[in-house]
Amino acid sequence: MQIIDKADVLVEALPYIQKFRNSIMVVKFGGSAMEDEELVRGTMRDIVMLEAIGIRPVVVHGGGKAISAALKEQGIPVKFVNGLRYTCDKTIGVVDEVLHNVNAHLVELGKEFGGPVCGVTGKRVLKAQRTLSTDPATGKQEDVGFVGEVIGVDVASVMDALAKGQTPILTPLGTGLDGQIYNINADTAACKIAEALHARKLVFMSDVPGILADKDDESSVIETIKTDEIDKLIADGTLSGGMLPKIASCVSALNAGINKVHMIDGRKRHSLLLEIFTDTGIGTQIVRPDSLM
Repeated sequence: MQIIDKADVLVEALPYIQKFRNSIMVVKFGGSAMEDEELVRGTMRDIVMLEAIGIRPVVVHGGGKAISAALKEQGIPVKFVNGLRYTCDKTIGVVDEVLHNVNAHLVELGKEFGGPVCGVTGKRVLKAQRTLSTDPATGKQEDVGFVGEVIGVDVASVMDALAKGQTPILTPLGTGLDGQIYNINADTAACKIAEALHARKLVFMSDVPGILADKDDESSVIETIKTDEIDKLIADGTLSGGMLPKIASCVSALNAGINKVHMIDGRKRHSLLLEIFTDTGIGTQIVRPDSLM
């Protein structure tokens, strides 16, 4: 790229930087992108950049594959029920340990790039209770162990970090009224935290390029979806399976006041910056029908 082209990129980003300065932006980081160390490093570098230009990012991370690997190493069976990890007494201990190890690594990378990052355990933020898994085909409910649904959010520790100019990085864990630790779906955790923080944006970084018009064609990304179009997309099969609970959480977040929800491909370098700071973006944005876009 020529030097003048680099300047053009900065000029294109300027109005977005001005628009989002001082805004809280929740970023959910997960999927196979977390298995590639270079992508992880690049994502943390981009998050540090967000903070450096005046945005207040809050990160909620997953760690599913690392958890499965640790369970296998310890001889604990890995079982999923309707997409939810069955979490027994032994499993919840491994989940807790692995997620906090992942968290510590992300914090370490953020500090390596000069960012004022800090780890915050979700156990202090998310209040949870035990939930059941529902088979979408039959409606039958099944026990999934110590998997929790969020019944309350205490963002005091997150706001304290932001007030100090820090970027909090959270684990998707919750605590019950009896002190029991619960495994929380990271997408749901991010939505609930974004709602409680009245975040301006919520960004999902995973291993899909966005919402596809044709599930077999990764180039068929739908750039914008309004919430009043979702029922039609469900009816025609564009939205199905594991995407449905994520979409439901997104709609809840939008109804709670989030301006936009973005779904982007964390496997692509700088996807976070490209989606937020360029005119075209690279993923899917979900907005309310009355959004000014």
